[in-house]
Amino acid sequence: MSTSSVRLDHELVEKASIMAKAMNRSTPKQIEHWAKIGEMMEDNPDLPYEFVRQAIIAKAEREAGKLEPYEFD
Repeated sequence: MSTSSVRLDHELVEKASIMAKAMNRSTPKQIEHWAKIGEMMEDNPDLPYEFVRQAIIAKAEREAGKLEPYEFD
C-alpha cells in the first residue's frame, strides 16, 4: 500500500489523536477509520450508522477467522 502526505485541519488531527488514544489506534489509522465510515455512509445513505459499524466489525471478525456459522433452529 502506498502512502501520501495530505494537509489536514489542525483541529481534525487533534480530535483524531484524542479518539485514537481512546481506541488504541494511531492518529492516521483513526483518520482512515473515519474516512472508511464516511465513504460507507455516503455510498449507503439509507443505512443507519450502527448497521455500518457492525458491518465493519463483522468484516474484521471474518478476516481474523472469528466468525461462527449461524444455524437455524
